Amino acid sequence: MRLIPAIDIIDGKCVRLSKGDYDTKKIYNENPLEVAKEFEAHGIEYLHLVDLDGAKSKHIVNHKVLETIALNTNLKIDFGGGLKTDDDLRIAFDCGANQITGGSIAVKDADTFKSWLSKFGANKIILGADAHNEKIAVSGWLEESDQELIPFVKGYKKEGVSYVICTDISKDGMLEGPSFDLYKKMLTEIPNIKLIASGGISTFDELPKLAELGCEGTIIGKAIYENRISMKQLEDFILENKK
Repeated sequence: MRLIPAIDIIDGKCVRLSKGDYDTKKIYNENPLEVAKEFEAHGIEYLHLVDLDGAKSKHIVNHKVLETIALNTNLKIDFGGGLKTDDDLRIAFDCGANQITGGSIAVKDADTFKSWLSKFGANKIILGADAHNEKIAVSGWLEESDQELIPFVKGYKKEGVSYVICTDISKDGMLEGPSFDLYKKMLTEIPNIKLIASGGISTFDELPKLAELGCEGTIIGKAIYENRISMKQLEDFILENKK
């Protein structure tokens, strides 16, 4: 299972929110590159970079942060937040994104999202399936749609999607543990999906459990920044899995 630390960006700074609420913003570092370099120094190979300003303004905003991290580390970056047009994607890929994540766009403009799958390929495009009570949420989680999570993901799997990041919003940033039951249900009902768990990771012990369920990756945010999980533990997990 891939470990994918998260860096969320507002005003070019590394922040975390609780349940996607911008009013709960806490700044952890003024310099995201510093944070990314520390991840890399501990054997991390992947990064989940979220442009929260972009999510709010509905177009890419913090692409310079992406470019700086991509130029100065070897991290494979998946980038999301407010990507709405082919131009947004071109900027993201030109600035060094390895993959992009589309969430709201997959709900509100399915044709555009499907066109990205055919233009850029399923390995480059991640479906962001953020859910609350198993209903898809959109627009930086400010709105809940009427789409059910599992049929939504199943529909996109038929369109060729292979990577899915699923965040249970009720868990995100709360340090109360991830949605094991939800992920188990998804992996049972949608076989062969590369499911990336996100939201709620609070202790190191949860990581092997997610791996055991069959998650392809897991995104870890606040637990790292609040020192609930140490960089040493992540490094050891990666080394152990390489044996």
